[in-house]
Amino acid sequence: MYMKINGLNLYYHKQGTGKPLILLHGNGEDHTIFEQAIQDFSRFYTVYALDSRAHGKSDPVPTLSYTEMAEDVAEFIQSLSLDKPYLIGFSDGGVVGLLLAMKHPHLLGKLVVAGANLTPAGIKQPWRSLMALQNQISPDAKLELMLTQPHISGWQLSDIRIPTLVLAGEKDMILPEQTKRIARSIPNAKLMILPGETHSSYVVHSDKLYPAVASFLRG
Repeated sequence: MYMKINGLNLYYHKQGTGKPLILLHGNGEDHTIFEQAIQDFSRFYTVYALDSRAHGKSDPVPTLSYTEMAEDVAEFIQSLSLDKPYLIGFSDGGVVGLLLAMKHPHLLGKLVVAGANLTPAGIKQPWRSLMALQNQISPDAKLELMLTQPHISGWQLSDIRIPTLVLAGEKDMILPEQTKRIARSIPNAKLMILPGETHSSYVVHSDKLYPAVASFLRG
């Protein structure tokens, strides 16, 4: 399905019944990374899996910003009159989730951020070097986004008052200190480091995401 959001046609997949739950994918991906998760979550929730601007079936844009992407989700929630939806954001989607919870504190019911970072320096150096090289060879707005944004401080995260779960893989591309800082800066946030998992192994086409967050969402 499509919806006109902030002048753009944004695509989303809706499935299930119950409390609304929004899934946000990472950089260069689309909602289909959540194929397994949608099946799992839609047994208990009405799942809305979005394609971010310039991703998947949504309209392209010449440049990207996490702030604009967060405003897209805010407008999406308000347009559909969703009542305090839960939001699970992976990687870039996690960054968007943090900004949304900071700027629109009354929109969400609960927040799960998986593999999110506060600054580009929160990504481990080998990964950043690879992205920079790829962007030099073939300039890409999505790579530019990760190389130059976000810039979120710990004190800004203290404005997030909703129940929050911070996830990362033990072998994540995000520095452990960055993940711990996110959890430490959000009042009463819970931190979960998943043993043996990489940045994406427990999310992308995986049946591990639902059991990792089920008790938090139900609690």
